[in-house]
Amino acid sequence: MLFMVNINVRLPAHWDQDKIDEIYSAEGARSMELMNEGKLLRIWRIVGRRANFGIWQADSLEGLHENIQSLPLFPQMDIEVTPIIKHPGAAAYEEKYGQLPQI
Repeated sequence: MLFMVNINVRLPAHWDQDKIDEIYSAEGARSMELMNEGKLLRIWRIVGRRANFGIWQADSLEGLHENIQSLPLFPQMDIEVTPIIKHPGAAAYEEKYGQLPQI
């Protein structure tokens, strides 16, 4: 199952820069693990915000929740999850021309 996940990060005002650097380092490492495991397929940063959109893959809602919850910044996240499926236009394009261009 595929999911579009919008994550907005709300850092506590009292965190100093060392704490922020430490948690972002851990967040980056965990994100790389999820990418290598084929769970986080693509991710885009939202300009000017501590936010992103990602395409995640999971066998179940529980599995998706477990993966997102494993992120070090999870307690500071506002998360919106949208299940997604292939659009018929994309399927028709692929049938006629082959794989869609990668972005």
